[in-house]
Amino acid sequence: MKSFRKELWFNIKRRRELINITPEVEKCLKESGIKEGLCLVNAMHITASVFINDDESGLHSDYEKWLEKLAPEKPYSHYAHNGYEDNADAHLKRTIMGREVIVAITNGQLDFGPWERIFYGEFDGKRKKRVLVKIIGE
Repeated sequence: MKSFRKELWFNIKRRRELINITPEVEKCLKESGIKEGLCLVNAMHITASVFINDDESGLHSDYEKWLEKLAPEKPYSHYAHNGYEDNADAHLKRTIMGREVIVAITNGQLDFGPWERIFYGEFDGKRKKRVLVKIIGE
């Protein structure tokens, strides 16, 4: 069994962003040389998420509205966590959206259903952030 590990880095320009990272993960898979196995992709920050869904702008807008209803950014004083930081909402949004995804690898390809893509969701950005890609298999 082979193992491959790589970190992907992103310069996040806004507090919240959704980034389709599928092409970068596919490059990792090609670099790994693994044809059959599993690919783990996880956020390396407690205020970020990795998830799978459709790359459709209306859906991305719906995520923003829905997450803000569930865990609004402001008022900052609403959260016991906020003191030194103002990112309690980002921690909660990450919990809702999840930490990681695992995708099957078949014949050297990510084995997706129709329209599935991998996204990095950042909820406390404006700085450099990273994602771990770990691939195991043959």
